[in-house]
Amino acid sequence: MKPENPPATIERHKAAIARTEMSKPVRTALEAGLFPAGTSFFDYGCGHGVDVRQMAELGYESSGWDPFYAPAMARQAADVVNLGYVINVIENEGERRETLRQAWLLARKILIVAAQVLLGEPGKGRVAYGDGVVSARNTFQKYYDQTELKNYIDSVLEADAVPVGLGIFFIFRDETQAQAFRAARFRSRTVVPRVKKQLPTFDDYRERLQPLMDFVSDRGRLPFPGELADEPAIRAEFRTLERAFALVKQATDAEEWDAITERRKEEMLGYMALSKFGRRPKITDLPADLQNDIKAFFGTYKNACETADRMLFSLGQPGILAQACRTSLVGKLIGDTLYVHVSALETLPPLLKLYEGCASRTFGRLDHVTLIKFRADKPRVSYLFYPDFDTDPHPALHSSMKADLQSLYVEYRDYSNSQNPPVLHRKETFVTPDYPNFEKFARLTQQEEKWGLLEDPKTIGTRNGWRERLQAAGAELRGHRLVRVKPSE
Repeated sequence: MKPENPPATIERHKAAIARTEMSKPVRTALEAGLFPAGTSFFDYGCGHGVDVRQMAELGYESSGWDPFYAPAMARQAADVVNLGYVINVIENEGERRETLRQAWLLARKILIVAAQVLLGEPGKGRVAYGDGVVSARNTFQKYYDQTELKNYIDSVLEADAVPVGLGIFFIFRDETQAQAFRAARFRSRTVVPRVKKQLPTFDDYRERLQPLMDFVSDRGRLPFPGELADEPAIRAEFRTLERAFALVKQATDAEEWDAITERRKEEMLGYMALSKFGRRPKITDLPADLQNDIKAFFGTYKNACETADRMLFSLGQPGILAQACRTSLVGKLIGDTLYVHVSALETLPPLLKLYEGCASRTFGRLDHVTLIKFRADKPRVSYLFYPDFDTDPHPALHSSMKADLQSLYVEYRDYSNSQNPPVLHRKETFVTPDYPNFEKFARLTQQEEKWGLLEDPKTIGTRNGWRERLQAAGAELRGHRLVRVKPSE
């Protein structure tokens, strides 16, 4: 299928993506920005062709092949090839390996591999068959755990697969593109600091200085020669970029710029630290902008690696994580466990961000994660999903995923059908003060404290326990507001 109007950027068709029925692996790649305009797509084992049709409708050159549903279609090379939930249904190990290799040969830039992974107790309720299991529908399924699947892909393709979710991996043909993608996953959004002082000189040159401000906000440093297209024009007015940026800092808040630089440096350390778990790239494998980041922040690549390794090593030191949890300015600390809303992840101490990075880059995150749970006494990170966090004053837990960084085991629990699931209280403690509903959450907590409803928290941690407390107090919730309930006659 040929594209009609290839989209220029992912932003132009996010709404269209949301309406599609495409598979999670392909959707993940789209949302990650791996389909710039003109990218071709091939679905190896396309089934009924849903992904092929959806990608064509988004404007991409799209085709597919399937041994059962589309055997007459040609297997052809493409920029991005999807091998989604195919290898787990192939019974013969030799055929499984060959299928993986053939798909890789067709991928010019990126191969997406997805397979079923084990969650909870391996083998529970399943019948062993070869190295897989027979499902309830009497079909073969090879179940991997996350680490096993990565090791399998790496060994067959002699590559370094990037985990992007449970059972979903990207394998890049070009190492530079792979490292750019890995580093980008650590980068948070920043905004250009606002102008706080009206300086005539700055006002005169603001339009010319804007590209420089945007660059520093994005990279956390001044441009190296050749990185900024507007550099000659800026130098013509200020002679050096340093002099130009000095004027910017006078008109804005210098501390905000320093904070951006520190954040970018911490993010670079996180990326460098986790690269130790795989095949740490050579400096020449990195994109030019990352090489320049390292020069600006650490001087040399060796120094950057050593600094990152010390940071990573510190995670194993007794008491270090507990101290980070206790000193975090955001989150709800209960015993040795810190709970933080996913929106506040960027505000955590660097060690906790690295701690979470170790988990999410190894196992992926639970879909639609709401809270992240850090264990300070054990190497565990859990992801909790509360679908009604913003609208329900005391939302119920829908599902959780616990990742053990020592055993490399993932446990999944589903509470969606539970009659008495855990519920949340004091929601404002999980988020930052600038969270849209922070004030509303805090007002409800103050009212509940005043009414004595939050005393003895162990008895109100579940839906039934909380309802009993409300009933005993003659209280009822209407949205995020308590009201008295008149006794029934």
